[in-house]
Amino acid sequence: MVLWWVLIVAGIVALMKWVSSNTRGRDRSASKALEILNERYARGEIDDQEFQKRKRDLMP
Repeated sequence: MVLWWVLIVAGIVALMKWVSSNTRGRDRSASKALEILNERYARGEIDDQEFQKRKRDLMP
């Protein structure tokens, strides 16, 4: 009986860690995309209108 509860708690903890790591991964990828967008704008590869449109698309 005790082993059953230990397995349930371990499963819940593992699920919470998995969900947490997936959420942080999305945040990092959006942040990286914004960083690249800012660099392209700073180099003059895209104009202000394109920059604003893409920035709106990336923001949640």
